[in-house]
Amino acid sequence: MSSLIDNIRKLSLDAGDSSERLALEASTSDAEALSQHLEDEFVQSALMSGMDLREYSKSIEKDLKTVERDAVKDYIQQADQLASLHQEISSCDKVLEQMEQLLGGFQADLGAISSDIQRLQEQSVLMNQRLKNRQAVRGELSQFVDDMVIPQSMIQAIFERQVTEREFLEQLHELQHKIQFIKAQEFKEAQAALDVRDVIEGLKQKAMEKIREWLIQKIYQFRKPLTNYQIPQNAMLKNRFFYEFLLGNERQVAKEIRDEYVDTLGKMFYSYFKTYASRLFRLQHDDTATKEDLLGAEDTIRVSGFFSSKPQVRNRATVFSLGQRINVLTTDLEAPLIVPHVAQQNNERFQFEALFRSLQFAMVDHASHEYLFLCDFFLVNGQSLFDFFGQIMGKAIANIMKALEEKIAINFDAISLQLCIQMCAKYEEIMLKRGVSALDGYWKNIRSVLWDRFDTVMHLHIESLRLADAKRLGAVDTRPHYIVRRYAEFTTALLVVSQHSGMPIDERLQALITRLQAEIEQLLAKMAAELKNPKEKHICLINNYDLVLSVLMERLNEDTRETSSFKELQQTQINRYVEEMLFPHFGALMNFVNECEPLVDQGHTELLRRYTEKVPNLVRSFSADWKKSIDQINQEVMRSFSNFKNGTNILQGALTQLIQYYHRFQKVLAHQAFANCAAKNELVNIHHIMVELKKYKPIY
Repeated sequence: MSSLIDNIRKLSLDAGDSSERLALEASTSDAEALSQHLEDEFVQSALMSGMDLREYSKSIEKDLKTVERDAVKDYIQQADQLASLHQEISSCDKVLEQMEQLLGGFQADLGAISSDIQRLQEQSVLMNQRLKNRQAVRGELSQFVDDMVIPQSMIQAIFERQVTEREFLEQLHELQHKIQFIKAQEFKEAQAALDVRDVIEGLKQKAMEKIREWLIQKIYQFRKPLTNYQIPQNAMLKNRFFYEFLLGNERQVAKEIRDEYVDTLGKMFYSYFKTYASRLFRLQHDDTATKEDLLGAEDTIRVSGFFSSKPQVRNRATVFSLGQRINVLTTDLEAPLIVPHVAQQNNERFQFEALFRSLQFAMVDHASHEYLFLCDFFLVNGQSLFDFFGQIMGKAIANIMKALEEKIAINFDAISLQLCIQMCAKYEEIMLKRGVSALDGYWKNIRSVLWDRFDTVMHLHIESLRLADAKRLGAVDTRPHYIVRRYAEFTTALLVVSQHSGMPIDERLQALITRLQAEIEQLLAKMAAELKNPKEKHICLINNYDLVLSVLMERLNEDTRETSSFKELQQTQINRYVEEMLFPHFGALMNFVNECEPLVDQGHTELLRRYTEKVPNLVRSFSADWKKSIDQINQEVMRSFSNFKNGTNILQGALTQLIQYYHRFQKVLAHQAFANCAAKNELVNIHHIMVELKKYKPIY
C-alpha cells in the first residue's frame, strides 16, 4: 500500500512539474509565439473585456490544482486495479522474454539447416557432373571398343559369303567403317589400333580379292556376243559400293577395274555401232535421189542404148514432196529401233532419214544409259565424267561420224537432209532433259556436216532453175507446169519441217528458200514469154501462182513470207488479166473513161465537149451487148482456170472492175460538158446491172 501511495505522489509531482514546465515554456517563448497566443480568440476576448490576466492566471492555476487533486483521488481509488495491471504486465514481460529465447534458438537452428541445404546442393551438383562425365566416358569408350573389336560374324561373312549376298554387303560397309576408324586412331597414335590392324588388313585384302574377281567377271560378260549388256550393268549398279570400297582402300585395283571396263565397253560399243550402221544402211531404198533429181530437171531422161533410144520416165515424187516422211519428227521420233535382219526378212526398205533416226536414237539410248551409269557407279562428275565417257564412246562416235559423212556426201535429197538436221535438235533436247550433256559436240558436228551438204544440194536446185531452158521443159501452156508443182511441194516440205522444229525458221534456210523463189519467178517469166497472147501469159502465171499458194496454204498452219509474196504476185497478174479480159468487150468505154477522167479533174470543159459525139454509140453499144459480154467473160474464165475457186474469184474481180468502170462512166457523163447529151437517158441503171451480176456469184 505504501508503494502505491508513493507512486501516486510521484504521479502528482510529475503533474506539478509539468504545469511549472508549461508555465516556464509559456513565459520563455519568443515574440512570435506570444503573438500567436495574442491572436487566440479567447485571449483577445479577455483583453477586450478588460479582465486582469494575473487574476485569470490564478484562477487557471486553482483549477489545475483541483484537477490534480481529483486525479490523485482517482489514482488512489484505482490502485488495486493498477497493481493488478502491473503484475500482469510483469508476467507478460516474462512470457515475452521466454518467447524471445525460444525464437532465438529456432533462428539458430534455421541458420544451421540452411547451411546443410547449401552444402547438400553443392554435393548434388558435383555428383551430377561426375555422373555425366562418367556416362560420356562410358559412351565414348563403349563406341571405341565397338569400333575396335572385330566380331566373328564379320570374319565369317567376308571369308565365306558370296559377294552378292546381303550379309556380305552389310559386313563390307561395317568393315569400311572400321578401316576408316583404325586409320584415324593410328594417326592419333592409339596403341589399341595396333592390336587389330593385322586382322583388319587381312579382311580388307580378302574383300578386295572377292570384289575384284566378281567385277572382272561382270565386265567379261560384256564380251559375249548377243548379250544384253545392261543386265550385268544393272547388277553392278546394285552393288555400286564395291567400287567405292576399292577406290577408298586400293586405288590401283580400282584403276585396274576402270581400265578393264573402258577397254571392254569401248570395243563393245565400237563393234555394235559399226555393225549396226553397216547393216542399217543396206536397207536404204535403191531409188534414192541423185544429182539428176533437181527442180529444173526434165521429167523424161533419154537413155541411149545400142538398139533403141526410149525415154525413161523417172518418179521424183519422194524427192520433192514430204508425205509421211514428217513422222520421223513426230510419232516415230522415239519409236523402236529398226532391226536389220527382221527388216531384211520382210523385204522392207527405208528412206535415209528413217535409217538416220534409228541410228541416232540408238546412240541417244545407249549414250544416256552409259553416261548415267558412269556417274552412279564410278562416282565421277564434271569434266572427269566427260573425259571418262569419251574414252568409252569415242571410237564408236568417230566410226558413226565417218559412216554418216560418207552417206551424207552422196545424199541429194534436201528434204531428207533437213529432216535429219531437225532430228538432231530434237534428240539433243531429249538428252538435255535426261541430264546428259556429253554429246553436245557430237550433235554440233553432225549438224555442221548436214548443213554443209544441205547448202550444196540447195545450190544445185537453185542453179538448175537458173539454167533451165523453158523450151526443153515440154510444151508451155496456161496450165500449171510440173516444175512449179515440184517447187511448191519442195518449198512447202522444207517449211513444214521447219515448223515442226518448234523454233523460228533458220536464217540460212530462209535465205536459200528466198533465192529459190527468185529463180522460180524468173523461170515462170521465161515460160510465160513463150506464149504469144498477152492474156494467156497472165493466165499461165495466175494458174502457176495459184498452184503454189494452194499447196502452201493447205500444208502450213500459219502465213509465211512465201505465201504473202505469191499472193501479191498473183493479185498483180489478176489485175492485169482483168484489164485484158474486159477490153475486147468494153474497150471503147474503158478508153473513154481513162481519157476523160483527167480532163474532168483538170476542168477542161471544151476538150470534153469533143467527146460528146462518142457518147451515143458507147451508151447504145453497152446497152445492147453488156449481158452477152458478161456471159462470154464467165465462159472464158471457167475455161481458163482449172481451180474453180480461183476462177470464180477472178470472175468476181472482173465484174467488180466492170461496175467500177461503168460507175466512173456515169460520173464523167454527169459533167456539164455532156449536159445536152440526150443519150444519157438511155443509160442502163447500175442497180439493174448489179442484180444481173448476182447470178454469177458463187454459191459456196
